[in-house]
Formats: sequence, structure tokens, C-alpha cells
Amino acid sequence: MSLLGRFYALISVVTLFLVATATPAPVDERATQNFIGDVLNFFKLGFITQINTTITLDTLVTNLVSVNFDLKNDLLFELTIDSISSKAGINGTVYADFNYTFPKPIVVPALGKANSGQIPDVLLTQGAIASLDIIPLGYLDVIEADVNVRALTINGKLGIPIPIEGLKQDNVKANYEISLG
Repeated sequence: MSLLGRFYALISVVTLFLVATATPAPVDERATQNFIGDVLNFFKLGFITQINTTITLDTLVTNLVSVNFDLKNDLLFELTIDSISSKAGINGTVYADFNYTFPKPIVVPALGKANSGQIPDVLLTQGAIASLDIIPLGYLDVIEADVNVRALTINGKLGIPIPIEGLKQDNVKANYEISLG
């Protein structure tokens, strides 16, 4: 989708969000959060460009890895990510699961990129040995992610909080590093 197409999609999402929340009747906040996620999923507006996983010898015992991921922002304003809860895997099978609040929120500049930094203690839900089978595939699916985002931030400050639930993204490039130290 072109940048202009993404811009129009974003304007549509914002307009629909404002219309849905501006009605005098009480609005189910959870339904609005899912609505935003559903619209982003429909237009395939994925924000994650790459997932990097570090596997250690301890992983074989603890079933824990650390990950970081690269993000892109095709929007004309800054986004700041405060926390994320995510399940990733292949073909609907969850292999990794984590909840993380960033000590220093991730600032993704307008039309820019950022990295999450290392996220420790990501659980391999299928176990370390079974998870080795997915390494050669070179991709992961984000099966479900709930993200607490602030839009229109200025250097990560202020902004409009937008909790988004149910984000999905298929075929995200995945790299794996084995650390023996």
C-alpha cells in the first residue's frame, strides 16, 4: 500500500474512531480498542518489520529467550509505545508469549523507524527444543498483540493514549542469534 493509501487509511481510522466515540450513548471502550485493531489488521498496516531473538544455553532449561523488534511508522506524526503484550508463532500455533512495559517508552518518529530494545524473559510456550524447528523458516506471525500507544507525542512526551487490542501481522522477518556466553 502506498504512503498516500496508508495516510487515507489512517484518516479513515481516526474519523471512524471519532464518530464511534462522539455519540451520546455510552461506548464500550474495549469494543473501540478492538475496532481500531480490526481496522489496522484489515488494511494490513503492520508496524513490525523484524523480530530478533537471542537464544542462550539457559534457554534449554528455562524456556526463556530475549527479543527485540524493529518498528516502522508510516504516519505523519510521532508514536510512543508504553507497553505491549504479544503472542507470536507460526500458522496459529503460539511459540512465544510476553507482556512488557518499557522502562523508557519507544518513540517512533513520524515516517521513521525505531527498535524496542531487549525484552527479557519471553516464554517459549512450546518449549525450547520444539521451538528450534521454526528457526529455518525465517519468519514469525504476530498472532495477537495488545499495544498501549500514545499518538501525536513530542519527543515521547504528552500525546493521546490509544490502547489497541488484537493486532495481527503475518510473515514478519525473524532472525535468531545463539549466544553461548
